Amino acid sequence: MAMKRKHKRLTFIVVAMALVGAATGLVLYALGDGVSLFHSPTDIVTKAPGPNQSIRLGGLVEEGSVQRSEGSAVVRFRVTDLENTVDVVYEGLLPDLFREGQGIVTTGKVVGGKFIAEEVLAKHDENYMPPEAVDALKKAGQWQGEGGPISKAEDASGKVSQGGMSK
Repeated sequence: MAMKRKHKRLTFIVVAMALVGAATGLVLYALGDGVSLFHSPTDIVTKAPGPNQSIRLGGLVEEGSVQRSEGSAVVRFRVTDLENTVDVVYEGLLPDLFREGQGIVTTGKVVGGKFIAEEVLAKHDENYMPPEAVDALKKAGQWQGEGGPISKAEDASGKVSQGGMSK
């Protein structure tokens, strides 16, 4: 007895969905823990990565932890998630936004209980503005300083204008 056209189509759809589900499951299994954007210090302390496994560590630079070596580009600091702390060693130039208490993401490997960083990226807050944009705002007379651009209703002195008159 031959299958009706409707049954063939339904069988094809069910088999295709099963194959897509199986493929998705295999991809997710293969990625394992590598799906996260970065690991916190608590992740590193509780589940230490393999010795040659390159990972991304993210957290805050602990206050008072930055130590620069005299005559070299080696910098030692600690990254914390306010629960656990990981010692980091980095050789190279740090980003301009790097400072204690600042959020960072760094790429490297755990060797001998220390995180040996190959790259350090400093996070910025939502108020960050590129220097080129700051210069353009200053030229236009719309720059207020650390707080960012002033509104169109304010003049350069910070006074609110009403109908061409300043308070």
